[in-house]
Amino acid sequence: MSESPKKTRGLGRGLSTLMSDIAPVSAERADTESSGRETVVAIDRIVANPDQPRRTFDDEAIAELASSIAEKGVIQPLILRPDPSNRSRFQIVAGERRWRAAQIAQLHELPVIIRDYTDTEMLEVAIIENIQRADLNPIDEAAGYRQLMDRFGHTQEILAQALGKSRSHIANQLRLLSLPPEIQDYLADGRLTSGHARPLIGHPDALEIAAQAIRRKLSVRDVEKLTKSRATKTSRNSQARSADKDADTRLIEQELSAALKMRVTIDHDARGGGRLTLAYTNLEQLDDLLRALSGS
Repeated sequence: MSESPKKTRGLGRGLSTLMSDIAPVSAERADTESSGRETVVAIDRIVANPDQPRRTFDDEAIAELASSIAEKGVIQPLILRPDPSNRSRFQIVAGERRWRAAQIAQLHELPVIIRDYTDTEMLEVAIIENIQRADLNPIDEAAGYRQLMDRFGHTQEILAQALGKSRSHIANQLRLLSLPPEIQDYLADGRLTSGHARPLIGHPDALEIAAQAIRRKLSVRDVEKLTKSRATKTSRNSQARSADKDADTRLIEQELSAALKMRVTIDHDARGGGRLTLAYTNLEQLDDLLRALSGS
């Protein structure tokens, strides 16, 4: 018997079906929904998602949301599921910011939609909701894409179609996760933008350039010029070292360069080890290499 094709969705409901549950609910839609789909639950019966994938909550933004809720109420219902450990309570699947803000606004009950999600579906919906937030920082967004791909088998193409993003946008955000942790922190707290960070991917002087960009308040164009200037200097130094290499090492470099379609540099050290460096000229070339290495 032949093996069945590998499923890329991971879940029986399908990504588009799960996403429809967390789409904004208009007043017209709420009026036409079948009875029982939307209800009201006491706020003290609602508990947070124990596996909430979002790393940070902006206290100032939640305070602003609380002021809005105090004036206008909660417009979009939360998505809940029965708490597996206590059936008298409900866990938040989507809407933890609204729940936190509602507590500050001293609301006693909230509009909700209750779903019988599994643990896996609950996590997927929580990740998707976070990705769709306008105030999400680039690193949390990229981490959300990575989670959806690693845990649920979604490809970049499937995510792009379901989330209304271009595949290149998702690919570019994912590349940010290859930056040093310090630069990821700069992105997460807003000291650098994605535009500043992309030229730093794979650059040997990335940390130094990032620090300069913050200290001198460089524009994205300034960072691009600086990275190119540093790369040119590094290339010249590499070429100077290459002149001292033996014929066998130069031959291996040439063969690897031809096979990978990018410049390959091999540097030996005195202990018998060394370093192999791959230089790409654009992000598409890097994407091709990552696909080849991952076998996708």
